[in-house]
Amino acid sequence: MLESKKQDGTSTDGPLSVAIFGSPAVGSSIAYSILDVLGSVGRDWEMLHGEPACPQVFKATLLSVDGAPYEDMNGRTIVPEGVLADYPAPDIIIVPDLHVDPGGPVPQWIDEPARWVAEAYDNGAIVASACSGALLLAAAGVLDGREATTHWGYADALIHHFPAIHLQRERILVQSGDGHRVITAGGASAWTDLMLHLIGRMAGAEQARRIAKLYLLEPHEDGQRCYASLASGKRHEDRLIADAQLWIADHYHEPNPVGAMAARSGLSERGFLRRFRRATGQSPAEYVQTLRVEEAKQMLETTATSIEDIAAECGYSEPSSFRSAFRKHVGIPASAYRRKWRGVAIRWAAP
Repeated sequence: MLESKKQDGTSTDGPLSVAIFGSPAVGSSIAYSILDVLGSVGRDWEMLHGEPACPQVFKATLLSVDGAPYEDMNGRTIVPEGVLADYPAPDIIIVPDLHVDPGGPVPQWIDEPARWVAEAYDNGAIVASACSGALLLAAAGVLDGREATTHWGYADALIHHFPAIHLQRERILVQSGDGHRVITAGGASAWTDLMLHLIGRMAGAEQARRIAKLYLLEPHEDGQRCYASLASGKRHEDRLIADAQLWIADHYHEPNPVGAMAARSGLSERGFLRRFRRATGQSPAEYVQTLRVEEAKQMLETTATSIEDIAAECGYSEPSSFRSAFRKHVGIPASAYRRKWRGVAIRWAAP
């Protein structure tokens, strides 16, 4: 018999209450996918195998600040099932991805749901986020002084606005807090890792395996680095450095590109290095390395060019130096990256 468990590991007679945060900024596809996956635990696998359904494990509900219908980012009307204030102590809170500008301020509308998350956590709830939903957990204060992760595109924003967080930007799933009651998942599809983790933790490993097989889910064991765009870039207002970045975008493969950038700027090399780091958050050498690796990723994804030739085209005189730099930045060897993404490019190509 399937038995759901409370946070302290003791069994519970009824389903665990799961509050899923909804708002116009929330990706509705992930919110509803979470509802579907949690609702199928103990039911759908059993149906396919002619077994009786197990008692319901999770009772998931989509909530919003006021409970009123709203339009999501794609113009679809979403109808929440309840109001945050009516659920002060759910067993689990899940915040899906938030569609907010990572280069802008933390939006003011976050304040009210952040207070709700903080109160629920104080009342013993597990609080979890997927993707950029970590911003809401951070605003609630539950990530302060703790390890966390988020979508790679929001990592710099999270550190900027909430410097007390110990960000693990490469990891897919991070547990922290008392009793591991704070769970953050990385980039958008990492919500599946979050689901398998919660199901395994609250309903047992066998149910997690069944759901993984039922939905064809596979943990993202490579982490986030092989998905991240390394050259997303920190926004800044320094025109001189912006001009240098525009120039290096076409000249990163040349010998001594850092020296050439400094010479073109009219600054001393030391002054240029300080100003470049202040504007971009990277040294010029790190920035050039990032551009080279990003170009190599594109070539590995879309061409059959040998790794040795890619290394040369991207500015590396020795293939071994390229292989080392690529693995350091991406987390997997160049050959493994090609296997992972070249097949995707071929499958997606027009007939």
